[in-house]
Amino acid sequence: MTTKMNRRGFLATTGAAAGTLSFLGTKGAFAQDGGTLRFGLSAYPPSFDIWTSSGTAAGTIKMMCHRGLVGYDKDGVMQGELAESWEVSEAGDWTFHLRDALWHDGTPVTAEDVAWTVLEAQKPDSAAYLQGQLASITSVETPDAKTVIMKTAEPQAVLPGWFASYNMCIAKKGSERDSLMGAGPFKLASVDRGVSISVVANPDYYKEGMPKVAGIDAIVYADENLRVAALEAGDVDVVEYVPWQAMAQIDDNAELQLDTTFGPFMYLTFNATKAPFDNPLVRRAIGHAIKREDIAAAAFYERGAPLEHLPIADASEFYNADLANEWSYDPEKAKALLAEAGYPDGFDCTMLSTAQYGMHQSTAEVCQAYLSMIGVNVTLDLPEWSTRVKKGNEGAYDIAVMGTAADNNDPDGLANVVDGALPLSYVRSYGLETPEISALFAKGRASFDTEERKAIYKELEQIAIDTAPIMGLCWREQGYGLAGNVSGFSNMPGQLTFYSGFTLEAAMLG
Repeated sequence: MTTKMNRRGFLATTGAAAGTLSFLGTKGAFAQDGGTLRFGLSAYPPSFDIWTSSGTAAGTIKMMCHRGLVGYDKDGVMQGELAESWEVSEAGDWTFHLRDALWHDGTPVTAEDVAWTVLEAQKPDSAAYLQGQLASITSVETPDAKTVIMKTAEPQAVLPGWFASYNMCIAKKGSERDSLMGAGPFKLASVDRGVSISVVANPDYYKEGMPKVAGIDAIVYADENLRVAALEAGDVDVVEYVPWQAMAQIDDNAELQLDTTFGPFMYLTFNATKAPFDNPLVRRAIGHAIKREDIAAAAFYERGAPLEHLPIADASEFYNADLANEWSYDPEKAKALLAEAGYPDGFDCTMLSTAQYGMHQSTAEVCQAYLSMIGVNVTLDLPEWSTRVKKGNEGAYDIAVMGTAADNNDPDGLANVVDGALPLSYVRSYGLETPEISALFAKGRASFDTEERKAIYKELEQIAIDTAPIMGLCWREQGYGLAGNVSGFSNMPGQLTFYSGFTLEAAMLG
């Protein structure tokens, strides 16, 4: 197949060109004496469903056991996983060439497994996180056991990135959606529900010499202070979600390591199925009422920064400096917008957050305090995380505090946060339609020209600023804590920090 020069340029700049590289060897030989890595999880996964989004802890477990067609290396560059190479035709059809890989049960990964995965995730009842994007795939052809051809209704320049998501892993044909029987570096050994999940190295993993450890015990420490104490005491080797108040003490401890990156963000979602949050004037008023520097101080111990626009980082080539402060703190403007919307005296509402993560609760408390100053009286609802996810999916809230990272470092990675045409999800505002934004995301996906995409996403950002499908609050530093003898594990850059579980295959002790 031939490719236009501008498409080659697009593939190279997005890292997709790395798909032409393949790993040496087809089966991994793991270190028999590599020991067992103990990983401190922040929560017990609400679900192991392979295609749904249930939080970072669930994603980390999925990345131990599963792999997608493609993935990312420790520097965030797209690389081949179950697919060793891929290319796009002039017509926009994507072809993936599978490597020799085995499922945990010893049977080969085939093109039929990939086709079945796509078709199952497309089903209305799949609850797949990427269901909206997958809807554009009109057919999946399997000319042989190692070749998959995906045809789309319109060209999809970003399609490989969908299959790098840890919520779009490939499953064996006919398997249960919550099965951890995959083709990843580790195999499920045991589950102590609510307490721990243990995995052992997969001797048939397709990467030579990986994984490096004989197994991983993922142990739940829902209390963030206990999680840090377990790392300091040597009870675990790695912890996720290092609380911001503890980062300095870990960084200063000669026996520990702190690995942080800037990329995740906090924001508000709204229930647009009921007044007054069906009104963009009210949503914008909420944004202008909150002083974001106080969130950075209270929730992140100064390891944060105000977010007053769509969460496109200033390091991105798609960043628009002239739109950077459109949601800035302005209480008088907030009051004027409320009055214009018909609420001059404010109103009462509930704000959903969680007490399980300190930054979520602290963010909610700062928002509550500032909103009271414009007459919006907020009652906080702070359940544990799995209930917070459930309530978010069901729209059982008025306003909700949310924290996440985009799906990747491309602006299209923000679709799951702001595109109201996608299936319901707790990461987006509930019942809020965004027809203009949805159309622009589709237009951006169809373009292989970077300058054209810049213009598309700038228009999209301006519409988002005017209609507030979400309300940005604060960028945040995200950290992992590691024992001094851990190497190989990496906190992946920027928006990919929650994909860091990919690098557990390379983690070593000693």
